[in-house]
Amino acid sequence: MHVVRRPSSALVVVLLPLVFALAACGKHAGDATAPPAEVDVAQVVSKPVTEWQTYSGRLQAIERVDVRAQVPGTIVKVYFKDGQMVKKGDPLFLIDPRPYEAAVNRANAQVAAAKARAAFTTADYARAQKLQAGNAISKRDFDDRFNASLTATADVKAAEAALVEAKVNLDYTAINAPVDGKVSRAERTVGNIVAAGYSSPSLTTLVSISPIYADFDVDEQTYLQYLSQVGQRDVPVHLGLATDTGTPRTGKVASVDNQLNNNTGTIRVRASFDNPDGAMVPGLFARVSVGAGSPHQAILIDDRAISTDQAKKFVLVVDEQSKAQYRAITLGNLIDGLRIVDGGLKPGEKIIVNGFQRVHPGDTIKSKSVPMTGENDAMATR
Repeated sequence: MHVVRRPSSALVVVLLPLVFALAACGKHAGDATAPPAEVDVAQVVSKPVTEWQTYSGRLQAIERVDVRAQVPGTIVKVYFKDGQMVKKGDPLFLIDPRPYEAAVNRANAQVAAAKARAAFTTADYARAQKLQAGNAISKRDFDDRFNASLTATADVKAAEAALVEAKVNLDYTAINAPVDGKVSRAERTVGNIVAAGYSSPSLTTLVSISPIYADFDVDEQTYLQYLSQVGQRDVPVHLGLATDTGTPRTGKVASVDNQLNNNTGTIRVRASFDNPDGAMVPGLFARVSVGAGSPHQAILIDDRAISTDQAKKFVLVVDEQSKAQYRAITLGNLIDGLRIVDGGLKPGEKIIVNGFQRVHPGDTIKSKSVPMTGENDAMATR
């Protein structure tokens, strides 16, 4: 037989107040608010900035010369070392000058013979003129002497021209640097016989070093905003090589092409840079930044404070009641590690830069003021 025991009425009276008390405690615990989240807050930066657009470019020599022989012959001297810097007029090669010196001597002799012939025919023509006055010479003989005098005079000019040509060819045996720059290696060395002319093999290559060009392509918007007035004002550009931090070298736009490439939507730009140390050589890739020239006032913030809401960018602004407020923003370029905000923020406003993951719009926060540091500064302190 199973016996069911029921609590006495006295026990029920004692337990009921305890149950109500526990329920009341649970209700008050649910009503209690969580403590405000602790976050880092920084004031937006407002200062004048110059915006820069960065493009990839390639360095080009202003002057490039393929050195070729202008007269055939045997190379007897090479004056430079591979990769040497040379000045305009410095000797590079010497072709055996002896055949050309002989040609100059021969031409000198021909000039002397032509002048002697001219002197004789001129004197003979003068005598013929006196004889003609006394009708002592026939008309035909007079004309022959006159023609001989003219021919001898012309022969002198031809001989002098041949002498000039011989001297020019002799000068061509000494091959000198046509411009200041840096030579490549000697493609033909002592003892080699070289031909002359444009189709002959190149003896070496010479490129100018300073100044140097950087060629790059810019989009249509950059051209209209920054480069359409080239020629009327100087447009600053900065350049950096693969080993440079940023773009430390300063130059200016030298020229802009005369038409936009329809296939790429870009236009070719050429900038000029001084290169006194010779570190920039033709063919290197470079980063080229084009600036607007005149600074303008801008709002800048740390990229770490920016969040994404679907296709929108936003930050959490701290209002006067220490509450986080959602604010959609429009972003611009990166300047010195800080991001330009083209719209959505005002000078003097404060935003959450660290800890915003623990905050929702409308939440009260406990703020800690920190400076607005850019990407570079943030990396340095980590």
